[in-house]
Amino acid sequence: MQLGFVGLGKMGLNMVTRLERGGHDIVAYDRSAEAVTKATAAKASGVGSLEALVQALAPPRHVWVMVPAGDPTESTVTALAALLSPGDAIVDGGNTNFHDDQRRAKTLADKRIHYVDAGTSGGIWGLTEGYCLMVGGEAEICKRLEPIFLTLAPQDGYLRVGDHGAGHYVKMIHNGIEYGLMQAYAEGFELMHESAYAIDLARVAALWDHGSVVRSWLLQLAARALAEDGDLGSIAGYVEDSGEGRWTLLEGLERSVPMPVLTASLFTRFRSRQNNPFGERLLAALRNQFGGHAVKKAT
Repeated sequence: MQLGFVGLGKMGLNMVTRLERGGHDIVAYDRSAEAVTKATAAKASGVGSLEALVQALAPPRHVWVMVPAGDPTESTVTALAALLSPGDAIVDGGNTNFHDDQRRAKTLADKRIHYVDAGTSGGIWGLTEGYCLMVGGEAEICKRLEPIFLTLAPQDGYLRVGDHGAGHYVKMIHNGIEYGLMQAYAEGFELMHESAYAIDLARVAALWDHGSVVRSWLLQLAARALAEDGDLGSIAGYVEDSGEGRWTLLEGLERSVPMPVLTASLFTRFRSRQNNPFGERLLAALRNQFGGHAVKKAT
């Protein structure tokens, strides 16, 4: 199947490579000429502009957008909408807010251009392991794109989960769950690290992946990271978030669904980015005020 692909970052380039290996005809574009060259090396047809990409595709055209969420995706979809024709389709494979999917689908429908949101999980390992795809959009258009989805995904790793926005909605919840799982592992391994025992954390992580009820791919990755650097001394304890955890929490508030694990996990990430935060300084000051407890002076 022929597919235009916009965005050749770590995931995008691997996806293009997997699609080419699967026998598809990929026309690839990225603002980085170096990235386009890498895609060409993976047997894709590289182009230097969105205009050239659209011109290289036979109707009905299908274009997968794999750029950062927010303004980059918005501007790319808008630019493509001005170039595509009725019957063509845009697939957003990034981490877009599902509300934006619903809005874009309505806007593009006025031009008779189809829109599909594809929540994509697999990270940098997707090239070999495949990508779990959670897809939202018109059933007919999703069916038309199935050859692409089935090549990207491992066996049983693709599902149309509903109408416009449903794919990114399910991916959002997926990432919210991921926050909690990662936080639970982090806390448990920290406690073992601080214990009185000389525990080999990498070996424990590997052990738990054999028959334990907490085995998972995240645990395999933890074992790998700990085997490379048992004390993780080369990594700063600074943890970013890419937005999906916040969106999931907001949806929980909107639906009155309690989400204490996600809340604690997300706020822990916020705290990891602060140096000598004000809240902790106030706690120390209050203990000093009411009980005369000693405080440490800032350096």
